[in-house]
Amino acid sequence: AIIGLSHLCLQTKLNAQQKDYIRKVYNSANSLLRIINDILDFSKIEAGKMSMEFINFSLDEVLGSVVSMISLQAKEKNLEVVTETAMNMPTSFVGDPSRLGQVLLNLTNNAIKFTKAGELVIVTELLEKDEEFVRLQFTVRDTGIGMTPEQVAGLFQAFTQADSSTTRKYGGTGLGLTISKRLIEMMGGTIRAETELDKGSSFIFDVRLGVSEQVIVKPLIPPSDLRGIRVLAVDDNESAITVMADYLTSFSFQVIKARDAKEAIAAVREADMSGEPFDLVIMDYMMPGMDGITTIAKMRNEMSLSKFPLVIMATAYGENDVVKRADEEALVDGFLVKPISPSLLLEVIMEVFGHAQIDSKKSGMAYASVRDFRGLLSGAKILLVEDNEMNQQVARELLEQACITVFLAENGKQAVEIVRRERLDGILMDLQMPVMDGLTATREIRKDPRFAHLPILAMTANAMSGDRELCLEAGMQDHIAKPVDPKEMFTTLVRWIKPESAKPFQKMAEQGIRQEIRLENNKADLLLLPDIQGVDTKAGLLCMGGNLKGYLNLLAKFRTSHGCADTGIREALADNDFILLEQLAHTLRGVSATIGAGTLAGRIELFESAIKKKSGSGRIEYLLNDFTSELASVCTGIDQLLYNITAEEKPPTVMEETVDLIEMRNHLFRKAAKQLAMYDTAIVHTLSSMHVCALSAETLEWVIRMESQVEKYEFEGTTETLTQCASALGIDLETEDA
Repeated sequence: AIIGLSHLCLQTKLNAQQKDYIRKVYNSANSLLRIINDILDFSKIEAGKMSMEFINFSLDEVLGSVVSMISLQAKEKNLEVVTETAMNMPTSFVGDPSRLGQVLLNLTNNAIKFTKAGELVIVTELLEKDEEFVRLQFTVRDTGIGMTPEQVAGLFQAFTQADSSTTRKYGGTGLGLTISKRLIEMMGGTIRAETELDKGSSFIFDVRLGVSEQVIVKPLIPPSDLRGIRVLAVDDNESAITVMADYLTSFSFQVIKARDAKEAIAAVREADMSGEPFDLVIMDYMMPGMDGITTIAKMRNEMSLSKFPLVIMATAYGENDVVKRADEEALVDGFLVKPISPSLLLEVIMEVFGHAQIDSKKSGMAYASVRDFRGLLSGAKILLVEDNEMNQQVARELLEQACITVFLAENGKQAVEIVRRERLDGILMDLQMPVMDGLTATREIRKDPRFAHLPILAMTANAMSGDRELCLEAGMQDHIAKPVDPKEMFTTLVRWIKPESAKPFQKMAEQGIRQEIRLENNKADLLLLPDIQGVDTKAGLLCMGGNLKGYLNLLAKFRTSHGCADTGIREALADNDFILLEQLAHTLRGVSATIGAGTLAGRIELFESAIKKKSGSGRIEYLLNDFTSELASVCTGIDQLLYNITAEEKPPTVMEETVDLIEMRNHLFRKAAKQLAMYDTAIVHTLSSMHVCALSAETLEWVIRMESQVEKYEFEGTTETLTQCASALGIDLETEDA
């Protein structure tokens, strides 16, 4: 009755405070039911009758339910509850949400039970991911009494507790951890404890879950007018402010942290005097010395600011008296109930800035599709810094699909020169390059105050966390891993890139629709293109945004440029030039992954690792021979595929001249001339269409030459070639088509 009636009450119109109370009644009743079920679960485990569900569920809902159920206990002990969820985390899975929540609830209840003061932190991380399954790791960390090694040894035994004295201070049956361990094992994981007496405990477990096909998880993206706003985050708890700053930074906001009222007031004053005032302040309520309400009131009443920021008050429990006082004394613009989640944080921010409330099921404002990304990025000017020709092609074509103007630099030195010369909206920076590497180039760019906030994103095959830290230390804002996943790349770009001169959306939309149609038409190619031995051609084609012709060109370039890469590697090895050796291996690994040669990339990675570790010559030689054999197999497969496709196409070099073909050819030549005059990259598609009506081998050679020039961005040279060809064919480029 309590559970049912509470549920019905939640469906009625309630104010925020009432809804909070009834939700806690509902969740607490469920918690009581779980205590009874623990007894039944243990009986089922003993009888070998325990079973698991496999249903679609939302991780946010599981974590939200757990936090709601423990919030009252945490409040009574004045404990700070912090949830930290990795931003690359999908939120929809297939598994048993009830059992996962049961484990988390048991661990968090224990943490609160054995903690007098401080905090409770729930960390969720993504360990592994493939098309069908993911492995998640959860850490429940407290600042409680900790345990001795002897107590840890008996943790997961039934009816055994750390506090086993006759004058026990802590309740419980001793079944929770036993049941949790068994449930985790049934979800394909393990659990362990890290603890020290009087210094707190961490319980760490992992589970294997299915990937949901019903719910497409889309990234949290603020609207374009909010990207880049300056935010001051104020909280005295280190864990809480670190998590909040990470979330805010992922939204593309410029974040400054303050740990008490004094720091907050100083930061607001300094920002206002510098001419870059904060747009938003997120202020914790409960802080030592001066609380958040008093701090905001002091700013309003005693500081003469040119622009007063919007204010969101963060409070752990949402008490009615706190809300009322904040409204009356500090005139705050919004409230945030802790612990925060990324979606809740962005929702509240958008509300105070006057945007419609986010509804992930109804609104696409914060959850953007790839087509939406084009609308947000249209007209952006991005510098692509990449020394590898194949990687240049992949990244450039993907960026141009989103109506982005791409500048190209082949090393860090060229990048620095272009940044000083051109007005850019962002930079995609490779790390390992000749002349000047990406980290050095970034540091050089950041030396100039004009480029202090210019978005610089690392784009490299080095996807380890340590490499990401190096990028951030050098002054980069984010990291895109190779091989590039188009949706992930656009997601990251939208977080940071705000075009200074956006293209008209209608033109962008028309191009986007044409591109969607082309991708739709290429679905047959996705299905029919055969895999090569050692190459997942479907994955490679997807990396090219479904561009079949571009992918086939990529395979051909790989064969030509890297088919004999092992020769250069062997020469570098013979000369003991380990720097060159590592660079050659790194490049080959990256392009191999890009075309879909995952096995080859994996073997090269082992070789590269052995080089870095200065392994013995025997192992290095073995790994070199191993990936060389795979490389030869991949190249043979590419040769066969390209031969078969060429044999099937058999394009004629001479066609019969007809009035229609001549008119089409002349129209395309005039269209190309206009596009070249406007530096329009759509010239690529026009030249491709010319193949159909080339009419002679000589004309086809002209067209192929122009395609090569455009690929190198030689627009002036292409114009000259087009003019010469048109003159030879008697085409008047100035004549308007009928």
